[in-house]
Amino acid sequence: MTKATNTKNPKTINIKNNLKYFFQSFVIILSVFISFYIEDVRKGNENIITKNDLVSDLIISLDDDLVQIEELLKILQNSEKNIQEILSDIDNNHKSLSDIDAIKTILDIEVGFSFFPKDGIFEQLISTGTFELIKNNELKRLLLQMFNHQKDRNYATSQEIDNWNIITRGEILKKFRIRFSYNSFDGEFYGSRSVNTFYFNTNYYQSNDFYGLLSQAQNYSNMYMRLLNDIKKSYETAKSLSIEELKK
Repeated sequence: MTKATNTKNPKTINIKNNLKYFFQSFVIILSVFISFYIEDVRKGNENIITKNDLVSDLIISLDDDLVQIEELLKILQNSEKNIQEILSDIDNNHKSLSDIDAIKTILDIEVGFSFFPKDGIFEQLISTGTFELIKNNELKRLLLQMFNHQKDRNYATSQEIDNWNIITRGEILKKFRIRFSYNSFDGEFYGSRSVNTFYFNTNYYQSNDFYGLLSQAQNYSNMYMRLLNDIKKSYETAKSLSIEELKK
């Protein structure tokens, strides 16, 4: 009696080998894709953390700028009051103020202070690519407006006022021959000064030229206050939207 031989069909063996290689390849490819996916998720989470950290820093920066804006508005509002006081004194033939009070009031007219926004955090959001991770589109639109259009508008306006103020301030100091001492450690921005000597030039004080300078100073003061109030509203809205962004 002859034993049956246990032979396998070569075709069947080839199919099994192919299936084995396919499964092994599939597992390798899948593991690679899973590794990439996990790495993308990890980087995505890191980017979200970075974005939230920068948005938190942005809120602090916006607060600092809002403090600066408030201080500038106070200076401009006080300057507006001083301009009105000098104009009224001139209209009253210099009978409302003494010479020294008039000089001190003139020196307290400041329209040349400029707002310098802290845009470093915004630049970091852009340079790190995390700006696009901000979910609130209104916040993104507002930040782009604040640190592009509004920033350019502020610089253009403040530069015009600064250039005018430099010439005008020199003219006033020359006409009244004012000499003062200066304390660089006092005052909110650039220190404080006190009058030592002066010559009260009555003719210039009551001239059309000086009156015109005061009117122009008043115009610039109102113009810049309007701009700062617009910027202030944008900053307050951006701060509120940034706080909401951190809650998402």
